[in-house]
Amino acid sequence: NSFFDNYLKMLYNTIYKIILLVERMKDIKINARAKINIALDVLRKREDGYHDVRMIMQQIDLFDEIHIQETSKSGIHIKTNLSYLPNNSGNIAYKAAALIIEKYNIKKGVQIHITKHIPVAAGLAGGSTDAAAVLKGLNTLWNLGLNTQELMGLGQKLGADVPFCILGGCALAEGIGEVLTPIKGIDCFVVLCKANVRVSTADVYKKLNLSHITEHPNIDAMIQDLQMGRPIEDIRSNMINVLETVTIKEHPIVYNIKRKMMECGSEASLMSGSGPTVFGLFNDYGKAKTAFENLKKLYKETYLVKTNMK
Repeated sequence: NSFFDNYLKMLYNTIYKIILLVERMKDIKINARAKINIALDVLRKREDGYHDVRMIMQQIDLFDEIHIQETSKSGIHIKTNLSYLPNNSGNIAYKAAALIIEKYNIKKGVQIHITKHIPVAAGLAGGSTDAAAVLKGLNTLWNLGLNTQELMGLGQKLGADVPFCILGGCALAEGIGEVLTPIKGIDCFVVLCKANVRVSTADVYKKLNLSHITEHPNIDAMIQDLQMGRPIEDIRSNMINVLETVTIKEHPIVYNIKRKMMECGSEASLMSGSGPTVFGLFNDYGKAKTAFENLKKLYKETYLVKTNMK
């Protein structure tokens, strides 16, 4: 009868909606944002071979797209839009998934598709932020209930920049970069320009001679200026990256890009991380767009974004 037919139809629709909801939960997309260092100081070399640092990290709106899907078949399957990126344990995003699967005894597998927009090996935490996105994504996908601090603890096992990429925004980073204190960031436009050279972070730190460095950033003064919302012009005197003493010596093109960035109207310019990417900070979008267009003619990997204030 019509009542029974209507009941079956309602039941079918309800079950269909539930199936759609479940299927939706088996699939998640996350934007994995890059970072820049608006100041970077190295304090000392540690007994374990790493270096103690004090630096200010700022997230920006340049991001990779991470698409995670649960699979009934166990295993981790990585796909990327760049043929030269590893799709096995050589990829830190794979390691992030493996860490979650092993720690929480997950029986299902995942397929992770990474669409890269952040330049590779650029001092922008491109790999670390992909790993952070995988940790966050799987936490949601599998309803693990981990809070930010717990995710950051897992991230620390993968790399020093991963905890910040989970936290986001702007932060003072200490220790080897994993001890984080959120601070107020800087709201501006950012032009990024990567030189076509390859820089090894390990080599830069190995060649760093702390006794020869004469200029260090006043991190505390910069934090105070940021917290008070002072403009770029007031903080740029402390926009110092001591790793430039190594990278610029080996790759003078980095200095040339810094000079061009300032000639193009940047309020301040600095190398990010161990390089080779140089960024310029701009208050005015028009100036930033002109600088981007001029630099793009010379360097293929040039981008115009904003800081991410979270």
